Amino acid sequence: MFNAKAYSASSATSPLAPTVIARRDPNENDVQIEILFCGICHSDLHYVRNEWSDVLPTVYPCVPGHEIVGRITKVGSAVTKFKVDDLAGVGCLVDSDGTCPSCQAGLEQFCPNQTLTYGFPDKHIGGVTYGGYSDSIVVNQRFVVSIPSNLNLAAAAPLLCAGITTYSPMRHWGVTAGKKVGIVGLGGLGHMGVKFARALGAHTVVFTTSVSKIDDALRLGADEVVLSRDANEMQKHAGSFDFILDAVSADHDINAYINLLARDGNMTLVGAPEKPLSLSSFGLIFGRRSVSGSPIGGLPETQEMLNFCGEHNITSDVEVIAIQQINEAYERLLKSDVKYRFSIDMVSLKSE
Repeated sequence: MFNAKAYSASSATSPLAPTVIARRDPNENDVQIEILFCGICHSDLHYVRNEWSDVLPTVYPCVPGHEIVGRITKVGSAVTKFKVDDLAGVGCLVDSDGTCPSCQAGLEQFCPNQTLTYGFPDKHIGGVTYGGYSDSIVVNQRFVVSIPSNLNLAAAAPLLCAGITTYSPMRHWGVTAGKKVGIVGLGGLGHMGVKFARALGAHTVVFTTSVSKIDDALRLGADEVVLSRDANEMQKHAGSFDFILDAVSADHDINAYINLLARDGNMTLVGAPEKPLSLSSFGLIFGRRSVSGSPIGGLPETQEMLNFCGEHNITSDVEVIAIQQINEAYERLLKSDVKYRFSIDMVSLKSE
């Protein structure tokens, strides 16, 4: 065991503050990573404030963070995938049973015995897992991915969650050149969806409620931007989309987008509105359309996504902050006051 510096929350209403946490010494299959950058996901805020109490009650003190990029400082004796000084990443998972059908298929995100990077029972030292708002982390090599050396590390960190969350459903539903793809919502997830759809060769259309986001959507790679409150503009695209990625986490009318799908088109939800969405069955029946959901990807697909990003020089648009600005960043996140993800420079933790 060794001590690591971190930032944690002690209750649903307390600010994140400096602390010291215990990490295990690497075993034969582990790597120890010095964390250089950690992205801030909206899930972090939900968990810290115990807003998912019905599904995942928060255990305090909690250390969030599952968009981790760093440099390997130690490797166990049986580690074959990595060596000291390699650039490495850790996303939302740090363990799974390795034996279930999902794990055998490289789809660890569906393992019934998975261990999330924070807030799940720690099988090694007891208590719960602690995430990336820390100066180091120890993870089994199965759940560590390589970061392409040409990518900006601060901007690469959100790829470990926002990136794979948007890339995975596009790959699953066959987004390629010649397809027409819609992206609903231009936020932390949506802006990555635009970049991936464009890089995969699809004709990419962004749907937004905000006129102020039109120029940004075009800058990010959209071929067209539609103001979703304009019924006439929406109607022009009726029945024409092969795939729509819905990245909105607030209450909204998904039926308006289902009607834009072509025959056999799919809309995948990656946003998670607090309240159930109303769905008209007729929009699905007349067109054999489908609506699905998607979480992150498995480890093989996450590595594929990172390699794709390296080849196409894709990263997240980030605002880099010091760890001491974390509570201010949470308040700004609630107001959608960031383009489009925060990334914490962990060198700032050294001064604590």
